[in-house]
Amino acid sequence: MKRFLCALACLLPAICAHAEWRGYVAAELLGFIEDSRDSRQHDAYVSLAFEPEYFHEWNQRDDLFTFKPYFMLDAHDNNRTHADIRELSWIHVARDWETNIGISKVYWGVTEAVHLVDVINQTDLVINEDGEDKLGQPMAKLTLIRDYGNFDLFVLPGFRERTFPDSEGRPRFGTPISDDVLYESAAQELHTDFAIRWSHTIGEFDIGIAHFSGTGRDPRFVAHPAAISGMTISEITPLYEIVDQTSLDLQATFGGWLWKLEAITRSGQGKRIRSIAGGYEYTFVGVNESPVDIGIITEYLYDSRGDSINPAVIFASQPFFTSPFQNDLVLGARVTLNDAASSELLASVIVDMEGGGQSVNVEASRRLGDSWKLSLEGRGVMNIPAGNVLSSFEDENRVRVELARYF
Repeated sequence: MKRFLCALACLLPAICAHAEWRGYVAAELLGFIEDSRDSRQHDAYVSLAFEPEYFHEWNQRDDLFTFKPYFMLDAHDNNRTHADIRELSWIHVARDWETNIGISKVYWGVTEAVHLVDVINQTDLVINEDGEDKLGQPMAKLTLIRDYGNFDLFVLPGFRERTFPDSEGRPRFGTPISDDVLYESAAQELHTDFAIRWSHTIGEFDIGIAHFSGTGRDPRFVAHPAAISGMTISEITPLYEIVDQTSLDLQATFGGWLWKLEAITRSGQGKRIRSIAGGYEYTFVGVNESPVDIGIITEYLYDSRGDSINPAVIFASQPFFTSPFQNDLVLGARVTLNDAASSELLASVIVDMEGGGQSVNVEASRRLGDSWKLSLEGRGVMNIPAGNVLSSFEDENRVRVELARYF
């Protein structure tokens, strides 16, 4: 892998002579409705993001080189100010096989609220807490194309830590998360992981079955004894353990109905974890003979970890983690105007079927001319029971505005 990346670096100046570039630069304002409980935090955050992309095809489009770096500068959160290589890869396509070598991103998820099956890349959580943004992952991928389905084989050298806001950043977990990390493997971030996935289309059904073995991307947390003073914990430390995760993703289209399912089972982090996300989206096309499409979204979320934190486990310095979606119902709507500006609106609420709390999400976007795009996002929680993992976010209701220039 190191030799390959060095070779790419040496060839880059020559390749760039025939470069094709695209990308965007964006300014973002993140504002919070309530004052923070932590005096170190702020009510407004301004940031700049830049993501250029170079791509080059040759050999009758059987070979593709992609380089996509990412840069973010935040006025307050030092952890949010960072750079990453999202992609630096060479893809070769043959008649019945493909290879992808370098740094890349892989998405398998199909549901709206969560993506349980996306296990290849680490989440870049400081960008947005929705989990959609991912760090680039070094990999060697071989795809075998067969009549009975495609097989993706992954070798994943090296591990990426999840990014978390620093003490000034918002929103964040009530207790600050340490910049130090713990690993189960003696190889730490140099541990090599493996994954395999079979995918196939059968009639209206798109099916994927995968297995991952390696350092889990979703950490548990530990409160070191040195961080505990009486009933106060100054910080918690991420713990990355070796896990085995098997997953299923399924999507089926029947007219205006789009059915979705993601399910995982994972071992290696205490008790075996079982999680399910599934539901449907029904689209009303051309409402009242207009160009407007309206989609109705309903999903159910289940996670065996539960959504409450046991203080006894934390103060005993034992590993812990929870899921905010133990037994939840997702209700939402997607409005697509199908106009020249590609105007879209997505609104949803996640209702805790046991505790009664709600998580609200609104996203809207619209192009301004040929090169500009305005995006608006609002997130918040309400009526969260004490002890629920989301209770520390009750004062983190927020609005995000982004203006991006594409080139």
